[in-house]
Amino acid sequence: MLVRGLVVAILTTYSHQDAQWYGDLQLNLKVTEDAKLLVPDIIAKYGYPCEIHTVVSQDGYILEMHRIPFGKDGPSENRSAVYVQHGLLSSSADWILKGKTRYALADAGYDVWLANVRGTRYSRRHMFLNPDKNASSFWDFSWHNIGVDDVPTMIDYILITVKQRNIFYIGHSQGTTVFFVMCSERPQYNEKIRAMFSFAPVAWLKYMTSPLLRVISMADSAVGSLFQAIGMYEFLPQRSFLADIGGVLCGDDSLLQPLCANALFAICGFNQKQMNASLIPIIMGHTPAGAATKQFLHYTQQVNSGHFRQYDYGLFANIGKYGSAYPPDYQMKKVVAPVYLYYSRNDWLSHEIDVIRLSEELGNLKDKFIIIDDKFNHLDYLYGIDVYELLYKRVIALMKQH
Repeated sequence: MLVRGLVVAILTTYSHQDAQWYGDLQLNLKVTEDAKLLVPDIIAKYGYPCEIHTVVSQDGYILEMHRIPFGKDGPSENRSAVYVQHGLLSSSADWILKGKTRYALADAGYDVWLANVRGTRYSRRHMFLNPDKNASSFWDFSWHNIGVDDVPTMIDYILITVKQRNIFYIGHSQGTTVFFVMCSERPQYNEKIRAMFSFAPVAWLKYMTSPLLRVISMADSAVGSLFQAIGMYEFLPQRSFLADIGGVLCGDDSLLQPLCANALFAICGFNQKQMNASLIPIIMGHTPAGAATKQFLHYTQQVNSGHFRQYDYGLFANIGKYGSAYPPDYQMKKVVAPVYLYYSRNDWLSHEIDVIRLSEELGNLKDKFIIIDDKFNHLDYLYGIDVYELLYKRVIALMKQH
């Protein structure tokens, strides 16, 4: 997110001061192809099959999933399905941008379903609402709505399609939050999960250290009122020109690459050793992928309250909606699907103390694992150079046991 601010600031400065420089920039763009391609095209580019599936949530959002039904070994019968859920501001692209981890699950024998929740680039549609013309209504959701509607709807569709009784679930960041919401609010979905693998789990946020969320949290209600007053219902929408300029400002030959890297790490924690800087232009082409401002505000409420609970609408609205002055807490004891937690000590969003509390509250924790790299951060679960050896290899081994 700070990357976008840096890029826009640089472009604004130069476009005003030196029109010729900007013209030369447009003529000399060096864009990595994967920054421009859509997820299905990237998957096909690397020789894997991809299917596009759409399903409609109960409240009308059109959700797109990208399925990789098999890997290099070709099709086979009875491949266990895996539901893979991205985090905040992200999309299915997160899982297929980096080297060895692109198709690790498919090559390990799994039927992989990459989800896209409401408001993201691939699910920015609704049966009746337009995200721009009807912005206040379209973007009126938090991750609570995703957990109680989008995720169960997509899981049901997968189960019907693959004719299986239950599936694996892998989530990163907000992808873990919505799982905990689903299984606590709609506990019948616990039995539909064979095992859940939680990367950088986010529930309690008392010890979260991300500077960005800390700043927003300091003025929680004021920020919410400001966003509403100026009509900022969507948080950092994707702009295609970012993919164009990313290759120049953050490419391998760019002197600005260290600035881009540092800005990105400033959000989630710094681990220069694990970040392949040449990925930055590609990441910029796909992120941010879209999210509601209300999703951010819901997280800042967790920071300030010290609770993991539903959205706080204010005293009088809470009484009308919930029948109490405060929103109800999510009941983690109801989460009885088998859960494995993976966390790290350099994660500014998923703090070790908060993860340990989560582990104590869950109804069926199978195990928790700390990444052995002490510098491993929130983004390394997706883009880390050693993430296959440190994480994926171990997760796949556990999946085989189920």
